[in-house]
Amino acid sequence: MADVAEMAGVSSQTVSRVANNRSNVDEATRERVLAAMRMLGYRPNTAARALATGKFRMLGVISFGLNAYGNARTLEAIVSAAQDADYSVNVVSVRAQTESAVHEAFDRLTMQAVDGIILIEAQILDTSALRLPSGLPVVVVDGEETRRHPGVDTNQAEGARLATEHLLDLGHRTVWHVSGPQDSYAARRRAESWHRTLKDAGSRVPPLLYGDWTAASGYAAGLELAANPDVTAVFAGNDQMALGIVRALHEAGRAVPHDVSVVGFDDLAESAWFLPSLTTVHQDFEEVGRQCVALLLDQFRVGHADVRGATSVASNLIVRDSTAAPLGA
Repeated sequence: MADVAEMAGVSSQTVSRVANNRSNVDEATRERVLAAMRMLGYRPNTAARALATGKFRMLGVISFGLNAYGNARTLEAIVSAAQDADYSVNVVSVRAQTESAVHEAFDRLTMQAVDGIILIEAQILDTSALRLPSGLPVVVVDGEETRRHPGVDTNQAEGARLATEHLLDLGHRTVWHVSGPQDSYAARRRAESWHRTLKDAGSRVPPLLYGDWTAASGYAAGLELAANPDVTAVFAGNDQMALGIVRALHEAGRAVPHDVSVVGFDDLAESAWFLPSLTTVHQDFEEVGRQCVALLLDQFRVGHADVRGATSVASNLIVRDSTAAPLGA
C-alpha cells in the first residue's frame, strides 16, 4: 500500500479508500491510484480488511441439485448480483436432502469465512423440523413454505395457473400435466396450482404424470399421452420435458399444436427455437438473484433477527406457436 501511495503521490489512507471502493475520492485521484495498483500488481489483503471491518465480502450458497436448469440460473443470478455489490460467492453443492448434509455444508462455508448464506431449493426445510445453525444471516430460495427464514420465491403457483388457464381459455376441456420430481419444491407448487386451477374451472383433473426434468423423461411421458386420443393439451413442468413430449407426439403422428397443444415452464433461451416455438412460463432469475443479495445486505445492516417474510418474484406467460384452439373449437 505504501508503494502504491508513493507511485500515485497520495496518502496510504487514500489508497485504502480506493481499495475499499469508498466514494470520497475524486475520479482523477482514483484513476491514478488504480493505475499504480495495476502497475505494481497490488491486491488488497482480504484478511486484513476482514479484521478491520468484521466483514469478509463473501457470500455462501448451498444448492441442492445444480443440474436443474432453474437452480443453475438462480445461482448465476446470485453470483451476478453479488459481484454488483462487491461480494464474492462460495458454492457448496449438496446431493442429499438430509439434516447432516445441510449441517456439513454450513460448517464448510463457515470455515471458509462467509458473511451470510443462501440456500437454493432446500425443500428439507419444508418437510422437517430442521433448525439451521444460528449466527449467520440466511436467505432461502424456493424451498420453505413455513417462512421461518427470510426468503425469495419465484411465483411457481402463478406461473402454473397462467399456463393452465391459457390452455383452458383456448377451448381445451382439460389439461394434462407432466410434473417434475415429487421431492422438488418447485414441481410440487406447480402441480398443486395446476390441480387447483382445473378444479376452480370445473374441469376434469386427469392423472398426474411424473418426470425428472429431463427431455428423456418428457419423451417417455409423451409416448403415454400420445396413445390417448382424449389428450389435447399438456402443461409440462419445464421446457426440457416439453421438448421430449413434442418429440414423442410427433413420432406418434400427433401434430403440435394442430392435435395437441403444449406449454412448458422456465423459458429456456432455446425455447423460441423449438419447432414449433414453445409457449412457456418465464421466470425472472435475474430479479431472484438481486432480491437474494438485497435480503442478505438488509440483514447485515439491521441484524438478521429483524428480517423476516418472503419476497415473491412474478412469473409471466410467453405465448408462441405450440398452443392453439382444439380441433372443432
